[in-house]
Amino acid sequence: MAIIYCLGKGVKCSCANLLTYPITLIIKNMELQHEPLTTNEVAANDTTQPKPSPLSKADLIANLQEIANKDAADITRDEVNRLRVQFYAIRHDELATEKAAFIENGGAEDAFEPAADADEELFKATYQVIKEKKAALAAEQEAERLENLSKKNAIIAEIDTAAEDTDNVHRQLERVRELQQEFKAIGEVPAPEVSDLWKRYQQATERFYDQLKVNKDLRDLDFRKNLESKTLICEEAGRLTEEADIVVAFRRLQDLHNKWREIGPVAKEYREELWNRFKDISAEINKKYQAFFEERKAVELQNEQAKTLLIEQVEAIKLEEIGSFSAWDEATKKVIAIQEEWKKLGYASRKVNTQLFTRFRELCDAFFAAKAAHYKAVKDDAAENLAKKISLCEQAEDLQDSTDWKKAGDALIELQAKWKTIGPVPKKQSDAVWARFRAACDKFFEAKKQNTSERRQTENANLKEKRAIISQLKDIKADGADRKEAIAIVRELMKKYQEIGHVPFRDKDKLHDAYRAEVSRLHDELDMSTAKAQFAAFENDVNNLNDNDLERQRDKLLRSLEMKKNEIKTFENNLGFFNSKSKSGEAMLRDMQRRIARLRDEQNNIEKKLQLIDDKLNA
Repeated sequence: MAIIYCLGKGVKCSCANLLTYPITLIIKNMELQHEPLTTNEVAANDTTQPKPSPLSKADLIANLQEIANKDAADITRDEVNRLRVQFYAIRHDELATEKAAFIENGGAEDAFEPAADADEELFKATYQVIKEKKAALAAEQEAERLENLSKKNAIIAEIDTAAEDTDNVHRQLERVRELQQEFKAIGEVPAPEVSDLWKRYQQATERFYDQLKVNKDLRDLDFRKNLESKTLICEEAGRLTEEADIVVAFRRLQDLHNKWREIGPVAKEYREELWNRFKDISAEINKKYQAFFEERKAVELQNEQAKTLLIEQVEAIKLEEIGSFSAWDEATKKVIAIQEEWKKLGYASRKVNTQLFTRFRELCDAFFAAKAAHYKAVKDDAAENLAKKISLCEQAEDLQDSTDWKKAGDALIELQAKWKTIGPVPKKQSDAVWARFRAACDKFFEAKKQNTSERRQTENANLKEKRAIISQLKDIKADGADRKEAIAIVRELMKKYQEIGHVPFRDKDKLHDAYRAEVSRLHDELDMSTAKAQFAAFENDVNNLNDNDLERQRDKLLRSLEMKKNEIKTFENNLGFFNSKSKSGEAMLRDMQRRIARLRDEQNNIEKKLQLIDDKLNA
């Protein structure tokens, strides 16, 4: 006779005994009564292989409290156990971290004592509320079962009494049928009483129909209907032997057993044969069911070995030896491939499945944490380099519109040199920041190039015009017929010369000297100096002024004389700061000397005017 584990706790029973148990009893005995898992029991007892919960402990407690507020009948074991497993998985990780920190700080592993956790106490208290609700519900249900047992015993007793009343068989028949319906309508009874109760009920009804000689036609009609119903059950059970999913077949078989019990007896000549047929089909399905779990056990062992091998492959990766990006990429591909292979494997055995998963997850987490730390260090360097290059971009952009070609050009070249010394930046921003920097530099140097080209063309044109004016000045002679006309022409040419812009720097001094030479020649030859005429006019004015006006004019000339002296002093002090060795310094030096000479001439003229006023006042 095939043996199966029908009560979920290792209790063996024969197939014949199994078939006499109602399915509710079997299911009831298979339910394990759990206490709240301790932190150390999570990995050992859980076979659901939960994925890391996306919920926090506070969320899990809130969900459990919400369940605790439900009616006990609405609370399912699965939803409570799922929250419990998730909560103690988190708590397990917390204690592992706490213990690791304790050991790292010098504590002995055996001396570790976890700190009290208020969340865990609240979780246990909430779980206790649920447990008490369920216990109260179970007690209420047990009381109901006892009451049902009492009712069914009363029905059996009444059927036994009816079976003994042979004189009133017709009157009792209708009542017995009512009692049969009542018996079926009454709910569950205590599990230990189910088999004996059912046997006594069957014996009582069979005695009623067999011993008291119920109307044969009515009895035969019930027998035929019952025979037809039980024959259909046998046929449906026979089809379950072909069901591919043996678990589904087993559960449906239990439903058929429930229906079998609800159907009344059949004729004696068919009872044993029909029962043996149904029993044999049940034994075949139970045997397949037993073989299915034996096969699953072998598969779980294979999965355990395969998962252990994958764990060892991850352990073989030496994190301290990985340094380059390519090495990290290669190692990452290997770990991801191992993870994909892990996903393809089914469950291992109950006692090691969660342990293997925890071990594997910790190894993978350690790998990716080390990778993240490496990449963060590289990313920080790249971010710092990016900040430096953005700063160079901003400096270049500040210079890109400058027209101080020499100073800005040197500054940009220095920025370009600094750019080369800065390390790499994040790839997704590398091209953009380089394009930004290059655009600023290109804009400046293109503008400089364009400006230089245009300026040279303009300066060359200006040089040509000024040389032409100098040539015209050379052609003017003092011995001409009309002096005033010659002076007018000279002044017009001088005006045009001053209005013309810059010439090439290399020709500036030579051209200016040639121009000054011709102008000086014509000033002398044509007697173009206005100083004499101006002084004569001033002398005429002085002769016509009274003493008060002369005093005011004298004060005005003194202020002007003081200003000229200060200007001369300033220019003379600045002469010492120029480097006459460079071309630009030499040109500026000559220009400043010319300014000083002009100022001294103006100073002498003012002093002559002061002397003229003083002579007038002292006369």
